[in-house]
Amino acid sequence: MIKTSTLVLISLLLQPAFAADSLFVEAESFEQPGGWKLDTQSIMTMGSPYLIAHGLGKPVEDATATVEFPSTGTYHVFARTKDWVARWEAPGAPGKFQIAVDGETLDHTFGTQNADWFWEAGGTVEISDTKATVALKDLTGFDGRCDAIYFTKSGEEPPNESIVLGPWRRKQLGLGDKPTEKSGYDIVVIGGGYAGMGTAISAARMGCKVALVQNRGVLGGNGSSEIRVWAMGHVRRGNYPRVGEIVTEFSDNATKSPGTYEEFEDAKKEAIVRAEPKIDLFLNHHAYKVDTKDNQIESVMAFDTRTGDQIRFSGTLFADCTGHATIGHLAGADSEMTPEGRMGMSNMWAWDEADRPTEFPETPWALPLNMDDFPYPRDHHGQWFWESGFDKDPINHAEAIRDWNLRAVYGAFNAMKNGDGADKHKNAYLTWVAYIGGPRESRRLMGDIVLTQDDVVNKVAYPDGCVPSTWSIDLHYPKEQYAEKFPDNPFISIAVHDRRIDRNYGYPVPYRTFYSRNISNLFMAGRCISVTHQALGTVRVMRTCGMMGEVVGKAASICVRHDCTPREVYGKYWSEMAELLNQPGKARRDTVNSEIVVPDDALPLAPPTGFPPRKKPSRAGIDPAKISGLVIDDTKAKKTGGWTEGTGLPKFVGSHYLYGGKKGATIRFEFAAPAPGQHQIMIAYQAHENRSDKVSVEVKTGDDVVTKIVNMQTAPPVDDLFLSLGTFDLKLGEDCAVTLSADGSGNVHADAIRVVSGK
Repeated sequence: MIKTSTLVLISLLLQPAFAADSLFVEAESFEQPGGWKLDTQSIMTMGSPYLIAHGLGKPVEDATATVEFPSTGTYHVFARTKDWVARWEAPGAPGKFQIAVDGETLDHTFGTQNADWFWEAGGTVEISDTKATVALKDLTGFDGRCDAIYFTKSGEEPPNESIVLGPWRRKQLGLGDKPTEKSGYDIVVIGGGYAGMGTAISAARMGCKVALVQNRGVLGGNGSSEIRVWAMGHVRRGNYPRVGEIVTEFSDNATKSPGTYEEFEDAKKEAIVRAEPKIDLFLNHHAYKVDTKDNQIESVMAFDTRTGDQIRFSGTLFADCTGHATIGHLAGADSEMTPEGRMGMSNMWAWDEADRPTEFPETPWALPLNMDDFPYPRDHHGQWFWESGFDKDPINHAEAIRDWNLRAVYGAFNAMKNGDGADKHKNAYLTWVAYIGGPRESRRLMGDIVLTQDDVVNKVAYPDGCVPSTWSIDLHYPKEQYAEKFPDNPFISIAVHDRRIDRNYGYPVPYRTFYSRNISNLFMAGRCISVTHQALGTVRVMRTCGMMGEVVGKAASICVRHDCTPREVYGKYWSEMAELLNQPGKARRDTVNSEIVVPDDALPLAPPTGFPPRKKPSRAGIDPAKISGLVIDDTKAKKTGGWTEGTGLPKFVGSHYLYGGKKGATIRFEFAAPAPGQHQIMIAYQAHENRSDKVSVEVKTGDDVVTKIVNMQTAPPVDDLFLSLGTFDLKLGEDCAVTLSADGSGNVHADAIRVVSGK
């Protein structure tokens, strides 16, 4: 239900009134977001999540919500928004949108004023029925954004608070002084990337009660489908070759960076975490406040990014896996951020070619680029080096860095479509641009050891070395070739490598870099551990970060078992810790004092230099022989055009499914009618937002042909796998076929067909 406030308490709403004749609507809590996306990257600086219309130049579907006004009459309308290119005085205001109430669109166009977030006045609306539908109507597809809408009869502009859940917003949302309490956790893990997942799973399997708090709707961080950085760093080697076995369970095996949505297997990551009974997973919850006492964290406050509801997480131990060291910073932990020479943030992108000419709007507000101003996006994708924000504030200016990256991407594609590259790109179109930035460097928390570049290249052997770092010391700088046009903020980087790293055995990163030296119950894992800027270059890749989490999770169980601090794990209990690090990743115990049980499917012990690279493990599909009726798998179908195998979505027949989106691609399932009489003919697919909502499916039975249109963004109703195309009267042995065709509007999911006797 949408988050609003009105004059009177209405049973259909979540919150009571606080201001006479006014209505406050959070955009992020709209019941139907349509094509608008939830953006949580800048909560700590602008005060709230917001919706963004990220349509790659095509207006997105309306976001809608049903609301209840306190009374009829004339209301002034305000929307908290901005012109996102105004900070650079760029022309055009690309983020235009309008607001409609009960189908009547206000004349005012929002998103055309002000470089900073503010309440933009949009005129008035006449309300004749207190129950109404409010809609956000995107006009451009170029990242218009809206935080909230405020309707008021008084015409008084609301306060423009930029603090998280400020007093006025709290009042509007009806948030009391007492949040929901979640307590009794052995460890509270903030951040659901590779480091946070490794920490949570490892701790849970060693008997800890765990809360895992993630401010996005998916797990994986930079290794999710939202950002699509492939996982790097070797695992299962070095001093403790068992470390990395948990990461192996959830790691992607993408073939590109950026890869496809399917390759990052968001659903698999979430399923692995939810399968752990000792983990409470809180997606879409942003941690923003920390309570401390005597140099210990007592609790962390978070709120639901869709509703604003607050939760206080209390526990014995805390793990900062946020990347930005947010929890440590709020707790007063010692930290550093390199003042000059920092690495930036990337927003990668991908494009493709249709079989006919395509259009792309002119982008006068984007960076004015020609084809020689950027590296050509070969293989249809803009890679990691589309990076900016060097030496910009990676936390307080995160939105600006991301937006500069978007201006660079759109400017480059405009050059390809409308500029000096137009003759060679008539059929080109954008398929994906990351609106969530992938940061590389910000704050780092200081531990009892601050690992340096010299430590790594000179192979300084610490007795608690435990996580093998195999990536080169890889630091990014602006690439001079492309920096001349925008010297204040270059957007293309170059990687400078110090390759004096043993990539087989790895450098064993010491445990004492994984806890705070002055906040006694704070662990950290990921790119915010205790290293210098140079040493960060080797430890920051995702599989390495995930292994840090595995170590932290096991250390947490020792802390709970012995009522000790993270520091004392090394000082008093390292021999016990070493025993745990030698346990298989799938080993588990019911409590921290229980006997450890090793299951039969534990991975074999790897040698110190690791196993040779393995092929991507595939998700187990459903055996066609175990499905009733006649089942024809995609492996037996006839295909034209480009089709890609996938296993990332949760349910499929056989060894994989297929997906393809290029216009003209077809897949044909042929069969002979198994018996006379009426039969249902079904197709198997899985729904996703990148699937087409108008897939043409032709059913041929003998001489009869019927065409159906299937919305593959809607889940199939039969066993969450099959959709019936109808009942057909078949003759024994007659030739039949089901053909799925792509029209270029989205991916077609082709898995299997099923023929079942009866209506």
